[in-house]
Amino acid sequence: MTMSTLLDLHRRIIDQIAEAIIYADTKGIIREWNGAAEHIFGFPKVEAIGQSLDLIIPERLRRAHWEAFDRAMERGSTAHSGHASLTRAINRKGETIYVEMSFAVVTDDDHLATGSVAVARDVTERERAARQ
Repeated sequence: MTMSTLLDLHRRIIDQIAEAIIYADTKGIIREWNGAAEHIFGFPKVEAIGQSLDLIIPERLRRAHWEAFDRAMERGSTAHSGHASLTRAINRKGETIYVEMSFAVVTDDDHLATGSVAVARDVTERERAARQ
């Protein structure tokens, strides 16, 4: 498989998977946003790319998020890596949604953080039903 073919395959996997895949650089700027992220959060890729992760983080959760994000970027890892956790997010309409999200710090060959990837699944309906 050529490098070009492999890159094309990776792109197709990211674009076609059912879960949202969001990659942000070390400053928390969105650099990758797949089709499922568009569907779940309502923001087209062209609008999300280049924006802060604040785009989908409820205001009251931002301080805690950024403290944990900065720690993870400094350490090159996160305590929650590989474990999905239930959290709230906001969509384009400003509505609160529930997502199960797992995080990982992406590192380079020198083990320095280049950013963070999140994989998210919308569980809003399940959570609303459970709360009734």
